[in-house]
Amino acid sequence: MAIHTEAPAPVQDEPHSLPRVFSRRFSGVGMWFAALFFAFSLFPSLLPRAGYVQGIASGITIAIGYLIGVGLQTLWQYLQIPRMPAKVGTWVRGILIGLVVLTVMSATWRFVGWQNEVRRIFDKEPTTPATWPIILVVTVLVAALLLIIARSLRKLAAWATRLLGRLLPPRLAQLISVVVIFAILWLLITGVLVRGFFTGANAMFSVRDTATSEGVVPTESTLRSGGPESLVSWESLGRKGRDFVATGPTVEQIDEFTGGGAVEPIRAYVGLDTEPTLQGRADLLLAELKRTGAFDRKVLVVATTTGTGFLDPMAVDPVEYMWNGDTAIAGVQYSFLPSWISLLADQKAVKETSRTVFNTVHDYWSTLPEDSRPDLYLYGLSLGSYGVESILNSISLVNEPIDGAFMSGPPFVNTLHNEIEGDRDPGSPAWLPKYEDGRTVQFTSSGSQINGVVETNWGPTRLVYLQHSSDPVVFFNQTLAFQEPEWLLEGQRGPDIPAEMVWVPIVTMWQVALDLPAAGSVPIGHGHMYSPQSNAEAWAAMTQPPGWTSADTERLVTVMQAQGTAG
Repeated sequence: MAIHTEAPAPVQDEPHSLPRVFSRRFSGVGMWFAALFFAFSLFPSLLPRAGYVQGIASGITIAIGYLIGVGLQTLWQYLQIPRMPAKVGTWVRGILIGLVVLTVMSATWRFVGWQNEVRRIFDKEPTTPATWPIILVVTVLVAALLLIIARSLRKLAAWATRLLGRLLPPRLAQLISVVVIFAILWLLITGVLVRGFFTGANAMFSVRDTATSEGVVPTESTLRSGGPESLVSWESLGRKGRDFVATGPTVEQIDEFTGGGAVEPIRAYVGLDTEPTLQGRADLLLAELKRTGAFDRKVLVVATTTGTGFLDPMAVDPVEYMWNGDTAIAGVQYSFLPSWISLLADQKAVKETSRTVFNTVHDYWSTLPEDSRPDLYLYGLSLGSYGVESILNSISLVNEPIDGAFMSGPPFVNTLHNEIEGDRDPGSPAWLPKYEDGRTVQFTSSGSQINGVVETNWGPTRLVYLQHSSDPVVFFNQTLAFQEPEWLLEGQRGPDIPAEMVWVPIVTMWQVALDLPAAGSVPIGHGHMYSPQSNAEAWAAMTQPPGWTSADTERLVTVMQAQGTAG
């Protein structure tokens, strides 16, 4: 395989041949950049990486590096910058090649150690050099595929340039060809291909939504949607809706924990297939809440689900224990898609669903006597927290404010969260901000104690954000490509971020982006997996159950672990 350092020839008035897609000729400068970017791709990220994931990351990064190198080489020649003297050029090339080789060798040698440090933080089994064959095979396949696509586009541009060159000056023909091809490619990616992907994913996951999880049986409770006397059929709840209404602590379990006097918690839910319109689903949820007597309970939680309609038992069960079952929790499904796809496809759906459901419930709740209606709280995990934020901007909260909102794992699209983090009090870290001395908003994380804020000046309307420093769903951002994030700066890093993780332009963004699908597959207490203890601490601080202590939280976690709720 020959490597040539010559840049692509400048455009001629009459090109005689088109570039070959499967040529074994490579740009020397492009290869230098590809090797350097390969080394960068081995640097640790927020989460541990399996061999195939590292291969994907390296393959994409190599292709980006190669294209940057080719682009710079072509620009250098296009601008007709004079070459360096031969001796100087030889010395410069030798130094650059030496630095690249040393960087690649160092990163390759240290990769396993880097990954094992991340795995130690996450309490995962260490990896070994045996993972290298998988990494190399996947890296080559991904890089080759991307290179073939890039060369195919270049060949298409050359063909269009030749065609237009019969009527226009060569450089103008080339410019028009490139702009038109990029415009078509952009329309395909953002239009046909993306819509096709979402349509296919929706069709696939809608079928999965008709299934019922193993061990889940129809509820016999009149206080649950899908049960006897319910206005919602069991079949229309969807898979995650059936999980929600058929599980949770029983009266006996709550009694055993609290010492007696428990009532059965109310769980109301409406599936996406229950009613064809959003307002119809919201009206049906309100009817279910009225039917079950939810507005006579002490606590009412209006929850925004994740993409599939999921409500995390580690987050909703604790509040039922704390209030001796005198609670009602309500949710409406808005999608069939898993969260990592919903994050891209369903932002409008979750916002509209959250606002419509909340306004429908809140309008009725606000007509009830203030001294006898339940305390009203909002809850959302992941994209659900995005829906909760859309409610917090509602004008209806001015006259009848809610009691609090609990947002867990807020994704990077959450505007309010990002504004609060950017305006945090001086001296507080980006991963665990303090805002306006905690008068309205409190941040907590795994291992941080929020119980103490009860003694502070926290106001009557309380907002809580629960986030892990290692959660890519929270800390991914497109600006990672060209700007070092504050959460990687010295003194700003959270306990989950490996010391060896450094910011590299473009590369870090790809690394964190590839962490997103795996964020929910890590041990509880890391990434996007939030523990029952963190959830319980947040609920206790926000709702302030009478007589609740941190010892009660520890005891509750033990009970939930024994029941299998806490994983």
